[in-house]
Amino acid sequence: MSNQRSSDRLLTGMVQFRHSSAMPCPYLPGRVERQLYAELGGPAPREIFRRLSLAGFRRSHNIVYRPACPGCSACVPVRVDVEGFNWTRSWRRVMRRNADLVAADVALDITDEQYRLFRHYIRSRHGEGDMVVMNHNDYSSMVLSSPVDTSLVEFRDGGGDLIATCLTDHLPDGLSAVYSFFDPTQGHRSLGSFMVLWLIEEARRRGLPHVYLGFWVANSHKMSYKTRFQPLQAFGADGWAVLPETDRQM
Repeated sequence: MSNQRSSDRLLTGMVQFRHSSAMPCPYLPGRVERQLYAELGGPAPREIFRRLSLAGFRRSHNIVYRPACPGCSACVPVRVDVEGFNWTRSWRRVMRRNADLVAADVALDITDEQYRLFRHYIRSRHGEGDMVVMNHNDYSSMVLSSPVDTSLVEFRDGGGDLIATCLTDHLPDGLSAVYSFFDPTQGHRSLGSFMVLWLIEEARRRGLPHVYLGFWVANSHKMSYKTRFQPLQAFGADGWAVLPETDRQM
């Protein structure tokens, strides 16, 4: 039996899995998405989350989910190998361009300043998506509804201005980038990539082996950036393994 099926069977009785209704796929036009999901409740949500993360699940609010689309397996859970990470010259340049930024873990301290930056980012980068209608309460819910160890990391420039924020889950074996947003006018900084690099360095500092990046889709332009963080591990029928070069080029 595959590791994936073994993990799902092991969790039977601890959580109740459900299938979502069909909805348009956000990554591949013309396809339909369904998700296998469960609520993070009960007496041990952190342990359930830990085990489900190892089985390729992702968290949003108090839900963990994994795509379960009939006839499609395009969404692949991925994570970065922190110890073996390849610090290319390009990545080092990104770090140098952002050497002036100061990072601070602010726990779950929500501010109007964060929300303004979030709105600016969403309107600029995802103006046609569902998140564009999120109000301040919706943003607060996205942050505060986590039943696991979660925090916000703020990044400020030399003048003290907030220019990026990353919502991060903390796992025993790594950090998981839940959602990040940044000032879209600061394109020269490559802030999206910088925050992943910062998480890799932070995981290394804490002695954690992985940074979880959610799902990668081979033919989705919006997901292609994830394969630049090498070595990248993917979750499949036999568990976690390095994503082959041939798959990355699909």
